[in-house]
Amino acid sequence: MWKEKWIQHLRNEKNYSSHTEISYLTDLTQFQQFIEEECGEFDPEQIDSDLVRLWIAHLVEEGIKPRSANRKLSAVKTFFNYLNKIGAVSGNPAEKIRGPKTPKKLPAFVHHEEMIRVIDDERAYPDNFEGQRDRFIIELFYVTGIRKSELIGIKNSDVDNYTKTLRVTGKRNKQRIIPLSDDTVEKLKKYIQLRDREIENKSPHLFVKKNGNPMYPKMIYNIVRKHLDSIPTLSKRSPHVLRHSFATEMLNNGAEINAVKELLGHSSLASTEVYTHVTFEELKKVYHNAHPRAKN
Repeated sequence: MWKEKWIQHLRNEKNYSSHTEISYLTDLTQFQQFIEEECGEFDPEQIDSDLVRLWIAHLVEEGIKPRSANRKLSAVKTFFNYLNKIGAVSGNPAEKIRGPKTPKKLPAFVHHEEMIRVIDDERAYPDNFEGQRDRFIIELFYVTGIRKSELIGIKNSDVDNYTKTLRVTGKRNKQRIIPLSDDTVEKLKKYIQLRDREIENKSPHLFVKKNGNPMYPKMIYNIVRKHLDSIPTLSKRSPHVLRHSFATEMLNNGAEINAVKELLGHSSLASTEVYTHVTFEELKKVYHNAHPRAKN
């Protein structure tokens, strides 16, 4: 009963995605099963912080990765916050519980010179609608840092050529405005002209398949992966790598971190700060490769 109402709360009031709903529901069900095995019943009012800690320890012993364990803990915290809000419990036993430390991995990104080579490779893009569309998609990811879902959701009405801006809808339906360069605006106009000339089935979506229907996530992912395959040193090949590349280039070229945060649509500065570690790693490489004492 509580679980169903909680999921409705996440969907209707918190605007959580269906993917997050499913993950959180699975996590809470696993927590419930653990509590029932330990206590014989699942009574939220009787659950204390020691039981939550015991569950986290159990997850670690079972070999659950820290990232997954922390997400499960987040689900339980969110559940008790909801119960506390409606007066079903007093307090949140998971509130002060810290999950296992997650090793931070530096995000993969593409250097500017490599990115230009990928975009400008005429042989990689057929001289037709799909080829030119794919090329512009790659470039738009790189010059705006938008997410895959945001690109798919762009409507024709989100483009403003007069102010040279693009409106995107991010996580939890939060909208933000991204400035476009003169060059990007011109390329955008050419793409729209080509699309309108070649595609009969008109759509409100900016990016469409050759039959006029909206594109889908796996299709976008495959397009990006195909063209990033030309970079053999790249560990990952996905739209998110281009988002990482955008943020890294912005910070490497002197952009203020809060400005990058707004452009990326991050709700927390901590999410943006990971890219400062990337830029510092680049500085270390330059130092060790260039300074004679560092070489020794």
